[in-house]
Amino acid sequence: MEQSKIKIGISTGDINGVGLEVILKTLSDDRILEYCTPIIYSSSKVVSYHKNIAQVEGFSFNGTKNISQIKPKVVNVINCWQENVNIKIGTISEVGGQYALISLERAVQDLKAGHIDGLVTAPIHKKAMQLAGFEDVGHTEYITKAFDVKESLMLLVNDDLRVGLVTNHIPIRRVAQKVNTRLVLKKIEIMEKTLRVDFGINKPKIAVLGLNPHAGDDGLIGDEELKQIIPAVEQAKDKGIVAIGPYSADGFFGSGQYKAFDGILAMYHDQGLVAFKALSFGSGVNYTAGLPIVRTSPDHGTAFDIAGQNTADPSSFRKALFQAIDVVKNRRNYAEMHANPLRRKGAPVSQVDEDISNMPDDTNKSVL
Repeated sequence: MEQSKIKIGISTGDINGVGLEVILKTLSDDRILEYCTPIIYSSSKVVSYHKNIAQVEGFSFNGTKNISQIKPKVVNVINCWQENVNIKIGTISEVGGQYALISLERAVQDLKAGHIDGLVTAPIHKKAMQLAGFEDVGHTEYITKAFDVKESLMLLVNDDLRVGLVTNHIPIRRVAQKVNTRLVLKKIEIMEKTLRVDFGINKPKIAVLGLNPHAGDDGLIGDEELKQIIPAVEQAKDKGIVAIGPYSADGFFGSGQYKAFDGILAMYHDQGLVAFKALSFGSGVNYTAGLPIVRTSPDHGTAFDIAGQNTADPSSFRKALFQAIDVVKNRRNYAEMHANPLRRKGAPVSQVDEDISNMPDDTNKSVL
């Protein structure tokens, strides 16, 4: 029976940040072991160092060299390196980026091989990663490329609020150049499929935001809506997708109109994430949709300013872990339903969200 338990890999993130603190605070609750077998890609020495910082009582783990030696009903640590590491809490360094990259590469290797069912990535610092020779902008771009996928969708999730992005980490001056009918349509299609398959929503309703103020005001303030976005929405409708828009972003969120939709597609990073984080900061999850594998992460960064103070709030990481479990279960359920069309279609199988609300909050919270 244990062989079928979901295995969730966890990359260590920047060892100088709060990543391991929120990981260990989350995994110190033994009830999580009923839902998955957690596997941290790091080193026993580094984990033990952060264990002392996080002051997690009674926390133990199984240190091992590779995935074949992991054990059920316990937190596992795969030792991706053996040497001692110079940890400098709260600082940007090449060392922090170097070991974050080693952890990520090893986890993705096992993800590709099918040894783990999903991956939760702890926060990295882009400058530290750059110093270590990391060639991608972030996790999303790296993992998308690793699985030979041309387009994925960065999707921020908090309960019924799901905000996806047409463009991710690019300068504002390049956004208008990137927003075209083909790309917007592709992102709508990815969102529709992930809402249906990964989130169990039968006929998802998607709102598409405009690029310009007032969604272009009928071409008075830019024509991207008329020339690129509206044609994409119309083509999506022709394919049977319930896509509506473009909406003016400020009025859409300000009026609460977002509550009527299962997914919202924003044109660029801050257009979607400012609203999302204002509504959900500290409890959101970053999910990479459109991939053959499951990857989530918390919605915060390395938080160097509070690293080492034992004040980091694990709520977002905990939700990211449960979201990964949720999606793995929903995908299995979806595959089973389509393999057996006589099976009664019901709600998504996962019940873990109910348990999140029952888990104790950390007594020492800080907004990251």
